[in-house]
Amino acid sequence: MNAVKHGLMILLVGLLAACASDPDKEKESSEKQIYDQAQEHLENDNYTLAVKNLQLLESRFPFGPYAEQAQLEIIYAHYRSLEPEAAIAAADRFIRLHPQHPNVDYAYYMRGLSNYTEGQGLLERFFPTDMSQRDPGAAVQAFEDFRQLLQRFPDSQYASDARARMVHLRNRLARYEINVANYYFKRKAYMAAANRGRYVVENLPQTSAVPDALAVMVQAYLLLDMDDLAERSLTVLRSNFPQHPALDEQGNFNSTVGKDQEQSWLNRATLGLVDRYDPPKFDNRPVFVPGEGEKEVNRDAAPRPSMRPR
Repeated sequence: MNAVKHGLMILLVGLLAACASDPDKEKESSEKQIYDQAQEHLENDNYTLAVKNLQLLESRFPFGPYAEQAQLEIIYAHYRSLEPEAAIAAADRFIRLHPQHPNVDYAYYMRGLSNYTEGQGLLERFFPTDMSQRDPGAAVQAFEDFRQLLQRFPDSQYASDARARMVHLRNRLARYEINVANYYFKRKAYMAAANRGRYVVENLPQTSAVPDALAVMVQAYLLLDMDDLAERSLTVLRSNFPQHPALDEQGNFNSTVGKDQEQSWLNRATLGLVDRYDPPKFDNRPVFVPGEGEKEVNRDAAPRPSMRPR
């Protein structure tokens, strides 16, 4: 009888142990199952479904071994589904929650990459687009994101690509200033045009827009009768960029508009309807950087996060 009781107790203890371990096994299996399903969606470019699975994984198992990886891959999935604002928000969240994480450099990189492509829709992805015509706000923020990445993680695996994108962003921002100067020429705001050119020369000196910035300054100062400033700018342009289309073979500046056109009484009397002339416009990228308007750093080159679950 005692032997029977002893056997029953052993059986009961075994059953209790089995019941106690089953939830852990079930939890582990369920967590990995959700993660694997999310990976399958990512591999098949089903980024919307991937985000849903990754968010489900994080909400059900916030302290599990896959939680931090899920947060990183949510950034990637939002970016690949053309949702840069959501990707930026997810990157900011990861940086805030895990500032010392060994893979936080990925969040900084993807935040910069998302700002880099902000405002680019399907049309811009498949057709050449001059992004220097767009508002520079996102480009400025992307430059700052990449700068932070390089400052905090100079040896990051993403550092090289970030540097290349920063070079392109500087060229884009400089060209934007020239575009604005051209607009000011059209509005006859010549001092404002000169200031834009000077800003490029002083603050973005290593960019491909510097030759046109100097030409902008020469043209604007000539129209303002500031001959001394025009001559100084012309000397710099002639010495450094003698091949600029605004210069003739002798190095003289070919002004695209003169005072006779600017002060035509017929033009003023008819509010510009008669004796019209084309305002100055400077865009000589094909001369100094062939193809700059069409070719840039690969916009879609977004790597998957390299971290793997613990």
